[in-house]
Amino acid sequence: MKIVILVSLFHPFWLGGTEIATQNIAEKLSKMGNDVCVITSRDKGTARMANEDGYYVFRVTHPKIKFFGPILFWFNCFWAIKKYRPDVVHSQTIQMAVPCFFAKKILKIPYIVNCHGSDVYMPWRLKKIISRSVLKEANAVIALTKDMKKRIESFRINLKNIFIIPNGIESENFKDLSKVDFRNGIKINNSENVLLFVGTLKAVKGVEYLIQAMNVIREKKPNTKLLIAGEGEERARLEGLSKKMGLENYIYFLGRIDNKNIPKLMLSSDIFILPSLSEGLPVTILEALASGLPIVATRLEGVAEIIKDGQNGFLVDIKNPKQIAEKILFLLSDGNAKKNISFNNIKKSEKYSWDSIANKLTEVYRLCQTRR
Repeated sequence: MKIVILVSLFHPFWLGGTEIATQNIAEKLSKMGNDVCVITSRDKGTARMANEDGYYVFRVTHPKIKFFGPILFWFNCFWAIKKYRPDVVHSQTIQMAVPCFFAKKILKIPYIVNCHGSDVYMPWRLKKIISRSVLKEANAVIALTKDMKKRIESFRINLKNIFIIPNGIESENFKDLSKVDFRNGIKINNSENVLLFVGTLKAVKGVEYLIQAMNVIREKKPNTKLLIAGEGEERARLEGLSKKMGLENYIYFLGRIDNKNIPKLMLSSDIFILPSLSEGLPVTILEALASGLPIVATRLEGVAEIIKDGQNGFLVDIKNPKQIAEKILFLLSDGNAKKNISFNNIKKSEKYSWDSIANKLTEVYRLCQTRR
């Protein structure tokens, strides 16, 4: 099958959850014998066309012009689809389905829309209008969670097919790695407690509330360090907040971490924290499960489908540093609870394999072809 996957950003410079998911989907589909091409924006220093691990990446220009920039980018994506002539187009997010909408109308190519979170939970007015149009015409829509499916259905459009297919992980990558190697590299003693956040540093991730919680934690558990892995527009402000609170010796800003090093980073840590204000089903939650890390995360509907209080970790209210600190301190003080949660998480992670997800996606693609 000839498949195009549309995503606005892609590696090597962008490694958020959607980009990581796209990379894994493309690799798995190509290994199944499909002809796969990822169409994305072109970053400085990247080739227009590249052959990755069995699939192609075609990069098109995304002009940095207010309002007209995205329109020109969608137009360039449409022409790339026309040139490639796939059997089906897989859009990663609702916004990226705009060129798919026109490819279906003009070229008669079916498409699916894979929703990822903010495109569903945080739609501004124009985005909502666009969402209704592209979802209505889609041959299939994929939600990551039950709650996301409900939210999409609340748009009150007559959807032909809607499926729940989560993101996945390569659980084998999270086994038999040593904690010591990564800790030595950043000069953290193996006897210290290590907390971890991984994600893009933007306001919606709520990292400032984790930093505020760290101010409480260091008073009770001074041998605790927080690792913040990721880049984004909030980094300078967050570093400033950390310095203002006197936490420079307790918080390490690691910057962007290559995806292949995420397992080692996870396995070098003791607790994973996700203080987001909005999420779909973040890949980092699944990676933390596979690493056996207890998880402290905000009580968001999609996250709550994965994390059960006391079983896989703990859920806290958004923008609540006090609750974050309380749950982390409990886990650091109760070795048995931490051990039981670790066992549960490793067991639960086994159901989220990329091989299984690629098979489910292939079934959806075939359904789209038969119902053009």
